[in-house]
Amino acid sequence: MTSACETCFYDELIVPLLQRMVNLEKLILNFAANCQKTFIDGNNLKKNIISHMSRLNIFTFNIRSKISFYNQMHLLSNEDIKNTLTNLGDDYKINCCVDYFPKEKSGQCHIYSYPYSLIYYDNITDNFSGGLFKYVRRVSLFGDRPFEHEFFIRIAQTFPFLKQLTVNNLTPQNRKQYENSNNNNQDLPIIKSPHLTGLDFIDVHDDYVEQFLVNAKTCLSNYIHTIIDYNSL
Repeated sequence: MTSACETCFYDELIVPLLQRMVNLEKLILNFAANCQKTFIDGNNLKKNIISHMSRLNIFTFNIRSKISFYNQMHLLSNEDIKNTLTNLGDDYKINCCVDYFPKEKSGQCHIYSYPYSLIYYDNITDNFSGGLFKYVRRVSLFGDRPFEHEFFIRIAQTFPFLKQLTVNNLTPQNRKQYENSNNNNQDLPIIKSPHLTGLDFIDVHDDYVEQFLVNAKTCLSNYIHTIIDYNSL
């Protein structure tokens, strides 16, 4: 079951629908949800979905949940979410990534089964741990903390067949001023993304435009279709 749009009705629509599928043997879940109180974690999946499907043999998922926070005293960490995922059993290889955005008073939690078989990976932040995602062709980056040069190196190595990249970050790079003042650009390893054909700059600081359009930082082998604000050029 896949939803291309974010839903605000996980508890009201998705959970009741899945709970009626008691004879299901294989389930693939792929959706993003805005939640009222807490993230969708392993405890949630076990209680609301898995425990209602006694015949379920294969369960793969890619779930990104978002919350808004204002006065919460305790915000769940990456380790907290990982601990709930171990409750699903040894049959599941699962990864997770938790991020909070203080300026927006929001947080997101991405949990997914591994190996990752989708062709896209959305809303990656600077907290991304990396790995190897051979099937992914489309990636979007989002954050309110700086994306440094090393972060883009990690993205290129993690997604070796990346074709489409979207960047959304208005926060300038911290190391940019240091690199310029010391003329250290030549010491930085050049980012190589040989399959990239599309770049979308959505609400970005000019540092990220320069990151990709200056040859000293990034090597682009193809003609690139670029969406960018004219004032950034």
